[in-house]
Amino acid sequence: MIAESVIGAMLHFLKAFPLSMKMQGKKKWARIKISKKQQSLYKARVTILGFGKIGNALGRLLKPFGCKITGIKRTEMAAPDYFDEQDKILTFENLKSALQETDHLICALPGGPETYEILQSIHFKNMPKTSYFYNVGRGNIYKESDLVEALQGGEISGAYLDVFGKEPLSEFSRLWGLGNVLIQPHISAASPQYLELFVEELAGKINAGEFD
Repeated sequence: MIAESVIGAMLHFLKAFPLSMKMQGKKKWARIKISKKQQSLYKARVTILGFGKIGNALGRLLKPFGCKITGIKRTEMAAPDYFDEQDKILTFENLKSALQETDHLICALPGGPETYEILQSIHFKNMPKTSYFYNVGRGNIYKESDLVEALQGGEISGAYLDVFGKEPLSEFSRLWGLGNVLIQPHISAASPQYLELFVEELAGKINAGEFD
């Protein structure tokens, strides 16, 4: 469910859906204007910070789009079976250099003192100005002010945010007024099928003997 939400947000930005809605409201057939804004996931470098179960699921679903995956973990791990020669696993020490070639940075980090404000303003500055940021992990992995400055200053092109340092997000947060931000109220995993999927996964783990 989380992976579906992130991919939806990626397409929201890359396929210029906000601009299409704006032109629709004006009853304008802006084919050329909109098409000039459209991009693709094909051959995009997606860096996933927090390459655990959620990060791995994201990578697996993004590969059929033609994405190149960089998984960032605190410890080394073997490459998943869907990786090819363009994909790689790196440790956090390599994050700054990895961000320089990142088109999409997805954060799926857990909470805790180890990840508190782990992303600094320098990390946003290291990203290409055409890149996008997505957070479905924890909202305290960076300072909100650092992200706002990166978005306002054009250091990155946009952000999808489902989690925040303090929830609900204050009505006084500057994030609300940014046109290049897509905000959701911590619902990236919400779905009518959530319980069904949870039970299926739990049954699979029991059958696999993971709880022996």
